Amino acid sequence: MPTVPLTVNYTVFSGNSATPDSLTVNRIQPSMRSCKILAALLLCLAVATAHASVALLMEEPYGAFGAMNPTGHAAIYLNHICAENPTTLRPCHDGEFGVVISRYHKVDHLDWIAIPIVPYLYAVDNTADIPTSVTKEQVAQIRDAYRKQHLEDLAPDDPKTGGTPKGEWTQLVGSAYDRSIHGFQIDTTPEQDARFIAIFNDRKNVGHFNLLFHNCADFSKLVLNTYEPHAVHRNFIADAGITTPKQDARSWVAYGKKHPELNPSAFIIRQIPGTMPRSHPDDGVAESLIKSKKYVLPLTILAPEVTGGVVVAYLVDGRMKLPKGTPVFNIGDEETTDTPAPSPTPDRQPLTATPPATVPESPAPVSPSE
Repeated sequence: MPTVPLTVNYTVFSGNSATPDSLTVNRIQPSMRSCKILAALLLCLAVATAHASVALLMEEPYGAFGAMNPTGHAAIYLNHICAENPTTLRPCHDGEFGVVISRYHKVDHLDWIAIPIVPYLYAVDNTADIPTSVTKEQVAQIRDAYRKQHLEDLAPDDPKTGGTPKGEWTQLVGSAYDRSIHGFQIDTTPEQDARFIAIFNDRKNVGHFNLLFHNCADFSKLVLNTYEPHAVHRNFIADAGITTPKQDARSWVAYGKKHPELNPSAFIIRQIPGTMPRSHPDDGVAESLIKSKKYVLPLTILAPEVTGGVVVAYLVDGRMKLPKGTPVFNIGDEETTDTPAPSPTPDRQPLTATPPATVPESPAPVSPSE
């Protein structure tokens, strides 16, 4: 099977941008095409002193639900915080690359769940098992294999069939098979990470997901504001007060421009090639109405004044330009501390830069997602 390089790019936020909805690109160096998979990229670009960071992941919408609600999904990547289990956080040990934490709808009645970065993106522990291209059937098989090994408590077998359960647990792993992901990060301190771990390990973790006012973007806003108070806020003009992933990103980018000492930067993780349907760009509330003919045409006929107001709201406070053609970026730094790494267990296999493996086809169900 031909190898396909994992493309992870970045730009630096610039404080000289004329408008808050644009990102100025500072070019760094040519792309390192020899880094074929995540581990190789991490090993090739890791620096002697790893910087802790918190990154907002603005994930593109896909599938039937994504067509109906094109706002996408929001999650947080913490490169120096890891997961003792899906609901308990701890500092990373040597050789670990951090965790993704987010709010999900109807997954074991929990408010948030933490998954290591590599399984979150590819539903595998070892990068040797990351396929270079996938079909829908292969993605279902990869996810279910990871579920059986690590997530049985959160997503047990279907009691009627004894097989793969339905539900939204599929959002927990293999995100890069479904969509491209835009990341926006700033540096953090050990003190900030320790405080975050203490707060979230202590708080009640009971789910009460609400698409309008208690969604994944609201959770990401909570996490980012825990690190940098008042950095992220709702947009009552362009999003009617509903928190969206794109509004989180817009606020976070603007905050980074005001605080260049935090070394703000942006990166992109491309969707894995294959026959899976391609994801499409995130939209805000007003933006989704304007771009969708099935919404904007009836609205224009029934309420032209409202339509005009939506267009003005989008033009005034709803736009955001994403960087294009950026160089390769190290998505996460390997933790290097005096804390010894734990003994190898099935829950955390070491990252190795070995050729990606092929995945045999075997059909299995896939549930819709954001």
